[in-house]
Order: sequence, then structure tokens, then C-alpha cells
Amino acid sequence: VAKDVNIFFEELEGVNSPSKDDDSLLHHGNLTSTSDDASRLEVVGEEVPDKNKTNGLYFRDGKCRIDYILVYRKSNPQTEKREVFERNIRAEGLQMEKESSLTNSDIIFVKLHAPWEVLGKYAELMNVRMPFRRKIYYLHRRYKFMTRIEKQISRFRGWLPRKPMKLDKETLPDLEENDCYTAPFSQQRIHHFIIHNKDTFFNNATRSRIVHHILQRVKYEEGKNKIGLNRLLSNGSYEAAFPLHEGTYRSKNSIRTHGAENHRHLLYECWASWGVWYKYQPLDLVRRYFGEKIGLYFAWLGWYTGMLFPAAFIGLFVFLYGVTTLNHCQVSKEVCQATDIIMCPICDKYCPFMRLSDSCVYAKVTHLFDNGATVFFAVFMAVWATVFLEFWKRRRAVIAYDWDLIDWEEEEEEIRPQFEAKYSKKERMNPISGKPEPYQAFADKCSRLIVSASGIFFMICVVIAAVFGIVIYRVVTVSTFAAFKWALIRNNSQVATTGTAVCINFCIIMLLNVLYEKVALFLTNLEQPRTESEWENSFTLKMFLFQFVNLNSSTFYIAFFLGRFTGHPGAYLRLINRWRLEECHPSGCLIDLCMQMGIIMVLKQTWNNFMELGYPLIQNWWTRRRLRQEYGTQSKASFPQWEKDYNLQPMNAYGLFDEYLEMILQFGFTTIFVAAFPLAPLLALLNNIIEIRLDAYKFVTQWRRPLAARAKDIGIWYGILEGIGILSVITNAFVIAVTSDFIPRLVYAYKYGPCAGQGEAGQKCMVGYVNASLSVFLVSDFENRSEPTSNGSEFSGSPLKYCRYRDYRDPPHSPVPYGYTLQFWHVLAARLAFIIVFEHLVFCIKHLISYLIPDLPKDLRDRMRREKYLIQEMMYEAELERLQKERKERKKNGKSYHNEWP
Repeated sequence: VAKDVNIFFEELEGVNSPSKDDDSLLHHGNLTSTSDDASRLEVVGEEVPDKNKTNGLYFRDGKCRIDYILVYRKSNPQTEKREVFERNIRAEGLQMEKESSLTNSDIIFVKLHAPWEVLGKYAELMNVRMPFRRKIYYLHRRYKFMTRIEKQISRFRGWLPRKPMKLDKETLPDLEENDCYTAPFSQQRIHHFIIHNKDTFFNNATRSRIVHHILQRVKYEEGKNKIGLNRLLSNGSYEAAFPLHEGTYRSKNSIRTHGAENHRHLLYECWASWGVWYKYQPLDLVRRYFGEKIGLYFAWLGWYTGMLFPAAFIGLFVFLYGVTTLNHCQVSKEVCQATDIIMCPICDKYCPFMRLSDSCVYAKVTHLFDNGATVFFAVFMAVWATVFLEFWKRRRAVIAYDWDLIDWEEEEEEIRPQFEAKYSKKERMNPISGKPEPYQAFADKCSRLIVSASGIFFMICVVIAAVFGIVIYRVVTVSTFAAFKWALIRNNSQVATTGTAVCINFCIIMLLNVLYEKVALFLTNLEQPRTESEWENSFTLKMFLFQFVNLNSSTFYIAFFLGRFTGHPGAYLRLINRWRLEECHPSGCLIDLCMQMGIIMVLKQTWNNFMELGYPLIQNWWTRRRLRQEYGTQSKASFPQWEKDYNLQPMNAYGLFDEYLEMILQFGFTTIFVAAFPLAPLLALLNNIIEIRLDAYKFVTQWRRPLAARAKDIGIWYGILEGIGILSVITNAFVIAVTSDFIPRLVYAYKYGPCAGQGEAGQKCMVGYVNASLSVFLVSDFENRSEPTSNGSEFSGSPLKYCRYRDYRDPPHSPVPYGYTLQFWHVLAARLAFIIVFEHLVFCIKHLISYLIPDLPKDLRDRMRREKYLIQEMMYEAELERLQKERKERKKNGKSYHNEWP
């Protein structure tokens, strides 16, 4: 509820009103936090610990805790707006104190403190839930037999070593609100709540959130829309606004012997330190310090990382299965022993003829990823994605219950200033608040959405053009590498082409990402979303779409188009009737897809981790270096906390967007093409173990403390995850059916091999598969521009007459030369049938799992019902107790009333 406050102008000022820009509240900063004013307050008031005066977390009197910091420059011309805003802040009951910066006298820090009366008033308005009774835990009734079994199990567990992943409970503070029933704060029922100390009843994050709520509803100028801190930050009246960190994150003393100095120090030691990478996250402490929104992100990231363990284990098992069965693979043996099979050149002119046995290494590497366990792993990962999302719903429900988010509803959001400025002339009544607000016509909204959609389509075309450029690079350079003077590159021209193309593609991806961010920002602002959440969802969808297409477009090309539409020797399909399309390696296209995924995934994750931590570290190091040069090495320790925090980097302008986007794109890499690269979950797991500590270190040490915001879930990202899960089923079906050789081998084993008609498909049934999968070409049928420079006499002493190529085509002397054989149609039909059966089977399993796993655990549902019942009973008992006390007091005083209750 926004309260309209009176605006005080200069002509209405009294004698006691502060002078322009409140200079009477300004204290000039100095390295020693002592002053005449502070000493005078000490004499008049009660004694205050010296630590409160020197740690930079309190006003100069050492009593009033700083709940929020505003920063502005004296030279800023927006003085009048700031002056009115600060008077209205004091009219709301907030206390204010100013201090100039130690490093720049032009910078002024405004320190805000909310007294108990203001906190209570707005906590009630905001429905802040506070603890009022200790939780009563109860046990289900158990049979004696079950009790004996549990005793034996607990005795056996006592012999086992203590779980190393669990945090030491002695180190973590007792978070009282997690062990208490909570209810919306009410000043009339204040006696119901557990209040040991009014200064600490509301924790620092809650105090900052209440102050921010007030600042968002204070006017700074006449007019119904001239209200709120965000507008003053956007127009430059204030340079920064942030809550303070709770002191330093380092200590000379050990946390085990002397305990934590503050929650920031505790978070650093138990969460952000690299030494605790294997331990669980202290999510309750993260939530208490940073708020529910950031806490939910780390809860989701931890859950995702934990769920990657089985996926990484199975993926590693598939890879090791390929390693152990490598020597027994009949296809690899035939490729390595095929010294008499000469393959046709893979490019025009400069590429030579080659023995099939030369690709022995590539055939073995392909078997590591494309073996009998690949199909099982693809089904497993599709089911895993569903199980991950369904169990995250349950985990989120438990977190929402523990953090009092079950009944929390978001407040009615404010309209964006840009929307108000654009559509202020046209208004209509808000159905919720009943107040007039700016209105965007339907035709205007549709036209803007059409233009935005056109921009999205254009940018996707830019991505396709970039992929087209990579394709041209590949077809041009494969001939260049084939004619290279170094034998190592000349003999591995296709691998060199793929490797350099992937690296160039990665550079293009990173450059286009910068462009996409600007385009997405422009298109989102063009749409004119009404509220900040609508703006955030629109921007998130665009950025994800752009980056997903940008990151995966070349991977889709290699998986489904590379080598599929090349034609055959003598009748190659060409790009712009000039460049011959690239063919797959004689061992198949899967090796190219593996290289693409491995290089992109490793480079992307390494770059992201460097930029996430490297940029803030470099910026903060440069600031510290400048301060050391100007004020000496000892000055930093004497800087107050607000000065230290101001010199840290502000949190990303888009909040947690970059963190979520990085993990969602990784989730796509882990699931969409996982059939081609089973080690993707393992790489993702290793990255996430580092990512959790990197993000924790960044939040605790390198960034200013973000405002503690509330949220019930991860928002639009959950829908994106579900979409990726559906897409992964389709892509993995096509990878197995089209990219890998699983289906051709299966068709050969059951239809054309030695075991045809016997219902077997072992390695002995694959004898002769390599020869059956290669077609014959007459060398004299080469086109002039495709004819190689060598005639192949180095293989047999005489010019070659025939060479082989991967396809199912008739020989050159058949009635229809180079026409498709019956085996080709059998393989094609089997591929289409496999795609349909695989997709329907996996989708049925996914829907069955979704149906069988309830979103809310049964024990949690029972606990919620019981808690609701107990809260009602406790509130009744507390009210009854209060009335009985009042009745006794009346009797003592000789006052009695008839018909009293109870």
C-alpha cells in the first residue's frame, strides 16, 4: 500500500528544517571514526561499545544500525528532487545521517536507519512473517518390531564414519525462524511473538527490505508518477543504493576456536571457501543473508549438481563400456584390417585416395561414444530430465515451506516509468487497485509484438548466415589442409578442418552474444512491457532464444546435415555450383559431432567462469591499487563499511539472469545431444562443483550486498527447462537414428549378415558389415573438377580403377548405375520407425513419471495441515492467556465487570 506523503517545499520550511541538500546532517569523513559530536553523544546517552563506532555498521552515536546506503555527488544538478525526497524520508520516520567519502569529497553517503516503530508498522503492511512459537515435532505411531529395526540400524550407523558432506552444526548459528512457527507480524498481537531484543528481532536483510519498500513509495516531486527510488537512480539523482555487508569476510582468528565474527565471515568460511567444495550448502544462512530469490537459485543449482551425479556415472559407464569392448568390436577390427579397401578422395583435386585402415583410430574413438549402451543412455537421460524436474518441484515445495513462501503472494507491481511516460495520455481503471493507470491499446501492442518478432526472425537469419559461413570455411579449407606441406596436417586434413572450424565458430558465438544482448534489449524496450516482471520475462525469452540458437546451430548442422546431401562421386552436389559439400569421415560423422560438443562445452564453461570471477576481481584489484597509491597501505583497514562496499562491483543489472542462462544452456548441452557425447554430464558436474563456489565467492567478496528479494520459484526458467527436456527426446532420437550407425548395423545384423533370420545381433553377426556399407565407384567417372591429382598408383603400382565410398548404391555396371539399393530403403524405413517408437516410448515414460510423482510430498502435506491446526490453537491459547491476565489485574485493582469473557 503506497502512502501518499506530503511534499515539503522551500517556502513551507520552518526554522528547524535543514538547509539545502541537508548539509547540516553532513559529517566530513576521516580515517579515525571519532568526532566531537560522537563524544558528546557518549556523555549524554548510555554507554555504547566502541566496536559499534568503528566497524562502520552504525551511525556515529554507535546505537542506530545502518539499514540502507544512498550515494550521490554534490556536483549532481538534481539537488531539488533529492532534497524533497530526503525530507519525505524523514517524514516517514526514517533516521538519516550523511558523511562525505574519504577518497572523494564530491561523493556523499546517506545512511538510513529504521526505528522499531517504523519497522513494526511496515512489517505489518508487508505481511512479514515472524516467529512466535517453537515448533512441536511429533512422531508417527510405530510398531515395536519397526522400533527394534531402527535401533539396530542406528547402532550400525554409529560404527560408520561421519558424513563428510554435512556442515558442522556447531559452526552454524541457530536460525531461530526455522525452528519456530511463523505468522504475519501484527502490532496488536505483538505479545504473541518471540522478542528477545527489538534491535535483532528483524534481521538485517528484512530491515533493508522494509527500508527499500519505503523508499520505493516516497515522492520526490509533485505529480502522481514522481515517486520512488528507482526513478531517482535512473535519472541520476543518486549514483547507487545498497544495503551494507555485515563487516569483513576475513578474520585473523580461526572460526573453530573464536567463532564467526558475522554472517558474512561465516558464509565465506562455510560456503565460499574452496576448502569446503565437497560440503552441502548452508542454504538457510544464504537465504537469511541474501534473501529467498538468491537462496532459491543456489538451491536449484545445488539440486541440479546433485542430480548430475547419476547421469555422470552412467555416462562414464557408457564410455568405459566402449573402452572395454573396443578390442571385441567387429566393425573397428574390419576397418583396421581393411588395407585393401581404397576410399575415394573426400575433397576436390588435392585430397588423395586413402586406405580405409588409415581411419582405424577414428573408428575406435567413434566406438567409445557409439556402442550398444548409447541407446540405453539416451533413454536414461530423457527420463533423467523428467525426474530432475519433477523432484525439483518437490524440493522447491519443501524449501517454500521451510522459508514461509507457501502462502506468499507477490505484491501488485509498479508500472515501469517508461510505460507511464509513453502511455500517460490514455488511462483506464486498474481492476485490482481501482485507480486509473496508463493503458496500451491492443493495436499498438500487436504492432510492437510483430516488429519484435520480425527482429527475432532477422537475428536467427544472422545466425544461419554465420553457420553458412562456417560451412563455406570447412569446404574451402579441407582442400587447403589436404595440400599442406606439413605431413601431420596433410594426413589429418579433416580433423584439422573440424578443429579450426569449431574454434572460429566459438569466437563468432562470443561476438554475436554481445550483439544479441543489445538487440534483445532494444526489442524488449520496443515492446513497452507494463511491469518489471513482464520486461524481465520478455528479455529472458529473447536472450535464451538467441543464445540457444547461436550456440547450437552449428551443432545441429553437424548432427543432421553434414554428409547427408553431398551426392556421390561423379555427381556431387555443390554450393553455389562451386564448392563441393563436405563429406563425413570414412568412420562416420559422429566423431565430428563429439569434437564440436567437447570443444564448445569446455571453452564456453572456461570462458564463463573466467569472466564471472575474473572481471570483478580485476576491477576490485584496480580500485584497491588506486587507494593504496593515494592513501597508503594502512588506510584500507580504517575505511568504514559503506566506503568498502561502494568500492565493490554492483550486482549485474539483470540480477540472476546471467547465472541462470549459463546453467540452462549447459542443461541443453547435457541433454539435447547427449547420445553423441556421453561425457557431457561429467563435464557439467565438474564445472558445477566449481561454479557453486565461484558464485558464492563472487556474492560474498566481490559484489555489493544485493537487496534481499522474495520469490516462490525460479520463474520462467522452469518452463524453458521443460521445453529443453521435450526437445532432447526428439534430437536424441534423430542422433541415434541418423547420425550414428546404430540402425544400419541393426538392419545388417538381422537382415543381411551371417545371422540373418536367426534373431541374433552379436559381434559375430557383424562380420562383413564394413564391406556391405561401402559402395563402388569407377574412377574414370570423376568430373574434371573433382578428379584427384594422383591416380592412386602408390597403392598397387598401377592406376586405380575403382574406389569405395560410404553409401548404399548400385555398382557402376548395373542397369541403373549408382542407384539406391534395397538395403538403403530398409535402413531408411528402420530409421523412421525407430524415431517414432523411441519418441512415443520415452514420452509415455516421461508422462507416467510426471503422473506418479506428486508435486507435494505426503509428509510435507501432513506437516502443513498439522501446523495450520497448531497455529490456530496456539493463537487461541495466547489470546485466552492474555485475557485471563487482564482479568486478574482488574480484580487486583478492584475493578470487575459483569458478563466478562471467558
